[in-house]
Amino acid sequence: MGKTLLLTGHPGIGKTTIIRTIVAQVGNKAGGFYTEEILGPGGRKGFRLITLDGKETVIAHVDLRNPKAPAVGRYGVDVNALERVGVAALRRAIQEKKLVIVDEIGTMELYSRAFCDTVMQAILGPTPVLGTIMRHPHPESDVFKTLAQVTLWEVNRTTRDDLPNKVMAWLSKNTQQT
Repeated sequence: MGKTLLLTGHPGIGKTTIIRTIVAQVGNKAGGFYTEEILGPGGRKGFRLITLDGKETVIAHVDLRNPKAPAVGRYGVDVNALERVGVAALRRAIQEKKLVIVDEIGTMELYSRAFCDTVMQAILGPTPVLGTIMRHPHPESDVFKTLAQVTLWEVNRTTRDDLPNKVMAWLSKNTQQT
């Protein structure tokens, strides 16, 4: 069975920072994606998805709002961009048997059935998965949190500085058994 470590915590607590630290350490042994904020005048304007092989796309933005697109808060969500770039990156990582990085399993991403199915495939597969997941209850994300293959760690001000080393130790243990 697969081995999955999901980091959860409040928005802005450092989950993606931990993911990026791990990605820098494991290099090309990982595939998948991370997300980052798009900042502009007046603050955050949206979110960009960046694959570990260098592709980028905007998955949510204030300028993407329209009645036909899903929305989270003030952001319109581009499900097609998520699937075309993000889900494709997850599938490549699974196929290449790399450490699967998925940052994040959140409300925006959960609008995509292909995303949910691919994350489930990764979790149930033989390759380790490292990801972040929304803290607040949500029917789709709660399913992932309760799977036997999933270990869930809380990121907070007390734990976040030590977590990169603990994650690397967890990965070392779980990749040796794969």
